[in-house]
Amino acid sequence: MSSQKYILALDQGTTSSRAIVFDHSGRIVSVAQKEYRQHYPKSGWVEHDPFDIWASQSSTAAEAVSKADLSTDAIAAVGITNQRETTVVWDKETGKPVYNAIVWQDRRTADYCAELQKQGIESMIREKTGLRIDPYFSGTKIRWILENVDGARALADKGRLLFGTVDTWLIWQLTERKVHVTDATNASRTLLLNIHTGDWDDDLLKLLGIPRSMLPEVKSSSEVYGKVAAGIYPGGVPIAGIAGDQQAALFGQACFEPGMVKNTYGTGCFTLMNTGTEAVTSKNNLLTTIAWRIGNRTEYALEGSVFIGGAVVQWLRDELRIVSTAQEVDRLAATVPDAGGLYIVPAFTGLGAPHWDPYARGIAVGITRGTNRAHFCRAALDAIAFQTADLISCMEKDSGLTLSELRVDGGASHSQPLLQFQSDLLGRPVIRPKCVETTAMGAAYLAGLAVGYWTSRDDITKNWQVDQKFKPDTARKDIDTLRTGWNRALERSKGWELSN
Repeated sequence: MSSQKYILALDQGTTSSRAIVFDHSGRIVSVAQKEYRQHYPKSGWVEHDPFDIWASQSSTAAEAVSKADLSTDAIAAVGITNQRETTVVWDKETGKPVYNAIVWQDRRTADYCAELQKQGIESMIREKTGLRIDPYFSGTKIRWILENVDGARALADKGRLLFGTVDTWLIWQLTERKVHVTDATNASRTLLLNIHTGDWDDDLLKLLGIPRSMLPEVKSSSEVYGKVAAGIYPGGVPIAGIAGDQQAALFGQACFEPGMVKNTYGTGCFTLMNTGTEAVTSKNNLLTTIAWRIGNRTEYALEGSVFIGGAVVQWLRDELRIVSTAQEVDRLAATVPDAGGLYIVPAFTGLGAPHWDPYARGIAVGITRGTNRAHFCRAALDAIAFQTADLISCMEKDSGLTLSELRVDGGASHSQPLLQFQSDLLGRPVIRPKCVETTAMGAAYLAGLAVGYWTSRDDITKNWQVDQKFKPDTARKDIDTLRTGWNRALERSKGWELSN
């Protein structure tokens, strides 16, 4: 393959949009990133303006290609990866959203989810979708829009409204309203897809009152869906890969064998274990999700989702203002041997797996007169690692497989104290690859495979390289004591909103 061709990955995240140009060796050629506004209209509500998402993503695409000094002809394909579950509903005639995008973190449908749970249908939903009834997923967000936005239900009944997760919204824009598709990974996060048949489920659509006409066509994760429209950058290039951000990271980390696990330390933390062609049903409150579908072969993963991961560092910086940069958190945390008995449970939007408590709220316990900001920094990093360790314990029980190593990526994977403590908690090596942009890289690989830029997964495995390996160096009894304290703190955070 000519070295003159490159892949453009669009990485649409919760707080920013990025575009990255990759070469054939998986090396980053250029990056562009743009943050966009977060909206918090009420406690527990989180929204984005869909046009902010599109504007930030389209501008970074042009900027990344320009930075690399490339022509459109040099781009072999575009891959898209995105924040999952975030829900956009728009009028297909006007092209305008009927409401802001409701973000995956949003908890406004918690009471409705509780009503559904009382109906005793959770086991049916879990069997079909691999998911739980929780505000996290797209289905109840779509229903909320139809029930609460003036005129939305009438427009939906007329067949005028379209739904999409962020990948779908971006492709609809990139193709100038010609293509309304999603891939199996994103579809599997909506609460509407039967993950065994690979199609939207009529029983679930009826339950939530969602017309099938709103839904995009479900495609594989690696195929040509259409081309970027001529008036948009990079015009004429095939859009050839889609995966939700966490599945894309699993692919980018070359976790192709059952039992391989990756954790992404982003806004949230997301741990996925490849389970091959078997959809393992969790007995420990994890999710069963589609890892990817390539051709007619669907592979699955067990997933644990932590809602607040790296966002706890943003909280220290932006809300408490005890640091001015994320790097300062690492520096301060490294000045103390431990958190001095302080535990932070960052349940700002409830707890995800394995607790699934939308009514939990954040707490800091164990504060003494000697607690200082270094202890807060240490406890914040510890909280990220504790939550991840809890997920991996559940995965090992569900799958019967023992973790041999944890591959890590995402912004907070640059934190040395975090990764060392993660290795200590797990008692296993934690490995950071040379390229931690594995989410974008996974989308690039999926797109490149579809157009023959890479010929097989072996090409991808060869590209994966170790940057640093962290090994456990703390006594198990000390770790056990810390985890006991963490579990006590967790219990105090649960059900907080219900106790008011």
